Amino acid sequence: MKRSGWKQWLGLGLVVVSAWAAPAAAADLKEIQARGELRHLGIRYANFVTGDGDGFDVELVKGFAKHIGVDYKLVYTDFYSVLRDLLGQEVGRDGGKVVLSGSFPVKGDMIATGFTVLPWREQVVLYSAPTFPSQVLLVARADSPLKPIAGSEDLAKDVAQTKALIGRRSLLVMERTCLDPANYGLKGIGLDLRAYTRSTNLNEMVPALLNGHAELTLLDVPDAILDLQKWAGKIKVLGPISEEQALAAAFPKGSPELRDAFNAYLAKIKADGSYGKLVDKYYRGIRRYFPAFFAQR
Repeated sequence: MKRSGWKQWLGLGLVVVSAWAAPAAAADLKEIQARGELRHLGIRYANFVTGDGDGFDVELVKGFAKHIGVDYKLVYTDFYSVLRDLLGQEVGRDGGKVVLSGSFPVKGDMIATGFTVLPWREQVVLYSAPTFPSQVLLVARADSPLKPIAGSEDLAKDVAQTKALIGRRSLLVMERTCLDPANYGLKGIGLDLRAYTRSTNLNEMVPALLNGHAELTLLDVPDAILDLQKWAGKIKVLGPISEEQALAAAFPKGSPELRDAFNAYLAKIKADGSYGKLVDKYYRGIRRYFPAFFAQR
């Protein structure tokens, strides 16, 4: 198997949607252009949406709004509410099932916020082409006796070795996000999982780890880049928990033309160099961790 870029860090199912719950009508491209405004659902997370009115995804969607000739509006949300705010229905998981229920106001037209492409999410949204690469990593405090795995050319083997490090140690996770243990076969196997519930802000995972909420935690690569700088000398990456992942913008199933227009815009800015400038502005150095992704774009 192709060697994963995660090694750079050592130095630093079946889905069912309930038939009775019809999703709210989505606004597609023509309706949004007639309205004159694109509502961007964003979550304060890493450098995708900083909370200060900028970020990788903020600039990306601002450019898209201008491209289709409408005004831009940023609507803040969180990982627990974002799909409900897009679809107008609560999205729940019951084992291998995804169930839509209730009726709520639709607050946005698209999600762009470092949103991981996950199989269960694909059942309820349309994803764009990948906007960014990622991977989930196992992280410990720097004083942990655990050592990073040696790593190999076989990513599946590396993932298995990393998972084995957890053992009886407590693991801090956040359900219903990219750090949900159910996404990576870590739930229901007897692990000491500590769900972080004080907020839905993934930026709080490392401070919680340092404060002793658990012995280990999960982080994805974009967040780890920032945390390894912010908490230099206090945390270490032990190895990969997942295969390489894609992040993308998400749209309601009823908005295929909007999704297609975004894909066309994304291809345009990758071709003219604007996309590369955004990558370097917000995630300088990430290219060496995912050379294949950026070599193709």
